[in-house]
Amino acid sequence: MEQTSGIGALKGIGAKTEQLFHNLGVYTIGDILLHYPKDYDRMPPITPLSELPSLLETQRKAGSLMQIEEEKTTVQSVTAAVAARVEKAPYVRTARNMQVTSLSLQQQGVKGDLVWFRMPYLKSTLKAGEWFVFLGKVTLKGQAYHMEQPQVYTPEKYQSMQNCLWPCYALTAGLGKNKLSQTIRQALEVLDLSIDYLSEDIRQRHGLAEYNYAIQNIHFPESETALEQARRRLIFDEFFQFILSAGMQKEQMQEVVNDFSFPSLDLKELWADQVMTELPYELTGAQKRTLLEIRKDLRGKKVMQRLVQGDVGSGKTIIAFLSMLDAAQAGYQSALMAPTEVLAMQHYQNFTELCEKHGLHIPVVLLTGSLTAKEKRRAYERMQLYHNAMIVGTHALIQERAVYDNLALVVTDEQHRFGVKQRESLFLKGAQPHVLVMSATPIPRTLAIILYGDLDISVIDEVPAKRLPIKSCVVGKNSRKTSYDFLRKEIAKGHQAYVICPLVEESEGLEAENVTDYAEQITQQLPSGIVVESLHGKMKSGRKNLIMEQFAKNEIQVLVSTTVIEVGVNVPNATVMMIEDAQRFGLAQLHQLRGRVGRGGDQSYCIMINTTDSEKAKKRLEILNQSNDGFFIAAEDLKLRGPGDFFGIRQSGLLEFRLGDIYQNADLLKQASEEAKLLLEEDRKLQALEHQKIRAHILSYMDSQAEIVNL
Repeated sequence: MEQTSGIGALKGIGAKTEQLFHNLGVYTIGDILLHYPKDYDRMPPITPLSELPSLLETQRKAGSLMQIEEEKTTVQSVTAAVAARVEKAPYVRTARNMQVTSLSLQQQGVKGDLVWFRMPYLKSTLKAGEWFVFLGKVTLKGQAYHMEQPQVYTPEKYQSMQNCLWPCYALTAGLGKNKLSQTIRQALEVLDLSIDYLSEDIRQRHGLAEYNYAIQNIHFPESETALEQARRRLIFDEFFQFILSAGMQKEQMQEVVNDFSFPSLDLKELWADQVMTELPYELTGAQKRTLLEIRKDLRGKKVMQRLVQGDVGSGKTIIAFLSMLDAAQAGYQSALMAPTEVLAMQHYQNFTELCEKHGLHIPVVLLTGSLTAKEKRRAYERMQLYHNAMIVGTHALIQERAVYDNLALVVTDEQHRFGVKQRESLFLKGAQPHVLVMSATPIPRTLAIILYGDLDISVIDEVPAKRLPIKSCVVGKNSRKTSYDFLRKEIAKGHQAYVICPLVEESEGLEAENVTDYAEQITQQLPSGIVVESLHGKMKSGRKNLIMEQFAKNEIQVLVSTTVIEVGVNVPNATVMMIEDAQRFGLAQLHQLRGRVGRGGDQSYCIMINTTDSEKAKKRLEILNQSNDGFFIAAEDLKLRGPGDFFGIRQSGLLEFRLGDIYQNADLLKQASEEAKLLLEEDRKLQALEHQKIRAHILSYMDSQAEIVNL
């Protein structure tokens, strides 16, 4: 079998199971190997029953206890491996047509009650006088420690498992971890992974493991050391592939000459200049500098390839509009591709309003996947009819049916959401148009130069002078009532609020607030006249767009949402951002979320609710109180993480590598960049015989990135 073979080619994968894998984004056998574990379980140390009181006290101080709602009371639980001697065989009874097995334990005055459902055979397994280890959640109920459905091991068996790392994968309903693990093991067996696209010289130069060793040990690590080696190799691969593919595209772009003739900068009646004089605010010095750099590129001999990097709220969107306005005045089309339909709709509305307000008769066209067939036909017709249209949309802009008449400028918003191949797909829609990419990701310039080696870089490092700094605070879960009172007061002033939850709905085994239940909960806490609505990524696009439109019109006062609102949405009347379980988010993501408020003239606030007692979480969140500077926040976050902090560090909003983190793995990023640079200096198009394997691999990588968009 080949890595490109469909996942259904594996044994035991029928049509229904194949669809479940599709729900995870797994379509081929190669995809399943890239479905890396999100974490690894380590078997907890064995704890004698008599030491459970001290264990729970230690976990309480460390903030590691889970909260469980039970019969309107909150109890604390901890996962533990409890060792105890069975004094009396279990008792089996029938309740509601179900056999229930109960076992009572006692050790030095500490009592334990264990219960299993539909497992009567344990009566003969758990023999009196023998020792066992019981693995599961332990809760204190009254005077006894309670465990439901714990796993049972002999002490010898459990000890043999303690050095193992057990992968934990992202799952979907109907597809369990055992089936997923079995499928990955089968894929590793049927594929020939012995051929490595990286030469031995490159691997030795950077201390990298072979690919087959790395892919085996990322899923089923032999040890902590093997896992570290596997991660190092696969992270290097991610960076190397991305940078080398960008470098190969840059080689092609350097040969492209600009065929478009934009008006001269000294032309006195530029529409964009007129709009700038009529804006209710003055552009910052950084915005003006960036616009000049773009205009110089647009009037140069080579096709523009420029990144505009600016922190949240620095005013990148108006720069994009003014640049597209220059294209329209020159008689050319421009296209802006946003990462979400909600954001695309907002850009469309803003651009339409700006054109109407300033008397500009420029067609603004919207093209997204959720449009009806009739609406799409109309959009395609307008793209063919109007030679200077501003076209706004999502990935639908690069679909086959989207044909442009006169495309001279392409803008991609939140660049990190689009790979090199996606940019190239949109570039090929026109006669080699200029490309402008925008990002609010706080990446230090040294790293940005590496990651965006195919682009020139402009930085907007100022925020509008009239924008008030957002006041932030970190509070505990006991402050919810006070927070609700504050929301009520802000809404009474005519303002609105966001409430962010980490989950869409209740998730088994994960104690965190979810949008579905929280929307009902907060509705009960607020006066009846306040309209509360929920928003999350599982909703259909039409429903999401409608809710955001209603929120923008203040028809909804409180929007309970997941991080789907993280990127770009602009509601100036929203003055409160309240984030539940804030410790579960990366600091860069929290900074992005905070940036959704503070966009009007009123003072805005960000309330982060920390639901743990962890000192580390408190220190991390306190960073956001110290600064509104995304670059400072990212740097301080890195200092706190420490080396080897593999999991829980992914910052949504950064380039979406599967394993790599550009801050945590900056050393590998630089090594991959240097290696890619050496290769391209030696062989610009990687056509030499010794580079054929690398060339084939990179071209395959670029194709796969394009397919991700088209799925």
